[in-house]
Amino acid sequence: MSKRFWAIIIIIIVGFVGLLVFNGGKKPASGIAATNNVEGQGKSDVTLLEYGDFECPYCEEYFPIVKQVEAQYNTKIFFQFRNLPLTQIHPNAFAGARAAEAAAQQNKFWQMHDLLYENQNTWVSNSNPQTFFDIYAKSLGLNMTQFNNDFSGTKVDNLINADINAFDKTGEPEATPTFFLDGKYIQPDPTVASFSQLINAAIAQKSKK
Repeated sequence: MSKRFWAIIIIIIVGFVGLLVFNGGKKPASGIAATNNVEGQGKSDVTLLEYGDFECPYCEEYFPIVKQVEAQYNTKIFFQFRNLPLTQIHPNAFAGARAAEAAAQQNKFWQMHDLLYENQNTWVSNSNPQTFFDIYAKSLGLNMTQFNNDFSGTKVDNLINADINAFDKTGEPEATPTFFLDGKYIQPDPTVASFSQLINAAIAQKSKK
């Protein structure tokens, strides 16, 4: 075969690998635990877990509702977020998860989480969303050298992929947002009342044990 043929093959392979690196993927995360981004006092020992995608418009729709639920139940339950970037339909989703996990390395996950959803329409369609992530990071007072190193490093990629692998083990179809309440899959409507009904039942059930 000609040298030109092999050159074309190499270019295709390099391009494919580059695409995976930018968008992430379900690479093995052997020995790496899923993220543990948790807030709330959890006095009832009940946990509401959300698997979310920072580019997902439905996640953005649920975001203010979940914030209200957190305010209402802050002392009673734990709130946890894990990454489930649907890169097939949301090309900047993995980058958004990187920004959140890079901020988490400086104990600012939830602050970045909120900024990403509050400003979703600003960065999701941009060809270089990192420009906006840097603005958000600066507003949070992060060490920018560390933030950018973490954003482009393998550690946060591995954490995100560990979250994806953890979700795959649930057996639920990939969709965001997906919620679990004390490990049980739930489908709340985007209303505080819907969440409250499910959470109150879980707290009551836990108190009986």
